[in-house]
Amino acid sequence: MNAIVTVVGQDRVGIIAAVCNRLAGHNVNILDISQTILQGAFTMVMAVDVSASAASFGELGQSLNELGAEMGLSIRIQREEIFDAMHHI
Repeated sequence: MNAIVTVVGQDRVGIIAAVCNRLAGHNVNILDISQTILQGAFTMVMAVDVSASAASFGELGQSLNELGAEMGLSIRIQREEIFDAMHHI
């Protein structure tokens, strides 16, 4: 199953590394990644494949929420079909 991970917060060193390490720790494969910094605000969107992860989708979300809290970021994961439906006009 594919999912979308979004990360938003103030730019700082190590954001991409920390998020990628957390995902790798759950055996989540990153399929595509886009990030930008606009006036000090960091934003990243990742397409990921969670099918090989032993963690449930809820556990993945909780793990990313915890990382976000530690780093002062908003990190969310959504199933790809839900993300697409929410952003389809």
